[in-house]
Amino acid sequence: MTGHASIDPALDLVLERFIDVPAELVWRAWTEPEHLKAWFVPAPWSVARCSIDLRPGGAFHTVMRSPEGEEMDEGAGCILEVVPNRRLAWTSALGPAFRPRIAGADGLPFSAVITMEPRGNGTDYRALVRHADPASRERHEEMGFHDGWGAMHEQLVAHTKTI
Repeated sequence: MTGHASIDPALDLVLERFIDVPAELVWRAWTEPEHLKAWFVPAPWSVARCSIDLRPGGAFHTVMRSPEGEEMDEGAGCILEVVPNRRLAWTSALGPAFRPRIAGADGLPFSAVITMEPRGNGTDYRALVRHADPASRERHEEMGFHDGWGAMHEQLVAHTKTI
């Protein structure tokens, strides 16, 4: 994929896939709360509430719900970059308006760069998750990054086909 940030294997986790739907639908699934709620956490978990202020400095906020009904609200993250239908970057290390925030319960701040590039009738998709240090990256991987983000990807694909 062209135009992507480089990957530092000591600090970054990445998921890359081809999605057989247009980038515009993937973009909508990532940026419209009613669509994000449908796929953003691995089932059987769900998104109870979601708000997205789609501009640099805007809030990216989700509240997750466990299968038992317990809600987890880590607070709003901050959108860093918006390139419609191509790139969305956000971080949990900052709150809205780029204000530094105190770490949530999991204490695992990261930045995510979601990239979409049209290819034929589909999209080359990349989720790059950056960490501050190798220990944070390793902890996120041990928490199930590949399984969790992989499951979310499958749910994203299924949902985009319904938009």
